[in-house]
Amino acid sequence: MFNNWIYKLFFLLLFNCPFATSFSQDSVFQNIAKKRQLIVSGINIGGFGGSLIILNNTWYKNYPKSNFHLFNDSREWLQVDKIGHAWTAYNTGKISTELWKWSGMEHRKAVWLGGLSGAAYQTSIEILDAHAEKWGWSWTDMAFNFFGSTLFIAQELKWKEQRIQFKFSFHKNSEAEPILLARSRELFGNSWTEKMLKDYNTQTYWLSIPIQLLSKNSKLPSWLSLAVGYGAEGLYGGFENKWIDPLGNEIIRNDIFRNRQFYISPDIDFTKIKTKNKLLKTTFYFLNAFKCPAPAIMFDSKGKLKIHSLYF
Repeated sequence: MFNNWIYKLFFLLLFNCPFATSFSQDSVFQNIAKKRQLIVSGINIGGFGGSLIILNNTWYKNYPKSNFHLFNDSREWLQVDKIGHAWTAYNTGKISTELWKWSGMEHRKAVWLGGLSGAAYQTSIEILDAHAEKWGWSWTDMAFNFFGSTLFIAQELKWKEQRIQFKFSFHKNSEAEPILLARSRELFGNSWTEKMLKDYNTQTYWLSIPIQLLSKNSKLPSWLSLAVGYGAEGLYGGFENKWIDPLGNEIIRNDIFRNRQFYISPDIDFTKIKTKNKLLKTTFYFLNAFKCPAPAIMFDSKGKLKIHSLYF
């Protein structure tokens, strides 16, 4: 199933605007609000619509089309790709909401409108999948899309802040065997940027919570958080490590264990770092979508325990 990582980065970078700007809805600023809302509407329409057109022309048109059909990919990639769907919906919802708040929209309306935007966009992608012969409509994808949006919306409506941050990190992975290196390049590309966007063996997703929320008497700084993460390794196919090489030979690598990995690590909530500089606030807001490199404890589905002095 295609995972739209290009859109993730495009959306996060595109909307690098002064989120921290407050806005009062009195009559003096109503004209400014209307102009800002037109700007935000244009950005959303242009960003969503334009990226869908580009996505269809550069990706889907290269594959055979079919009638609308379903595809059960709930077991694919040990669900790492599904968590990626949730991360995208959560973080695009955050940014879209801040844009609408910047435009002068009332908080609750901005949360609903912006918060559902990520899931709505990915629903459009799911429709493209549903008409591609190689893939199909995935109810599991849809469930994770709406989980990400719900995680953002629920916190924002209850607390008017994100006490649980949804983050992403990436580490480099190198295959020792030539046959695995060739397979990795076939699936995930060759450059580190391609691997970051596509390689499920190198991605970790985190839920990060400030330690002060876990311990009310804590004297630790408000920006210090504790994160729990999930990733995987040994993935050389969506459902199993089995493929056909360029010479037509069937490769079966059941000896490679498809391994789930769980992490505990300290983290930084960049939005809790106090500054009056709007550029810094915007930068910190962007950075908070990504886990800060730090020591980590890992345990996996093999029962193995490992301590990383610095984990990305």
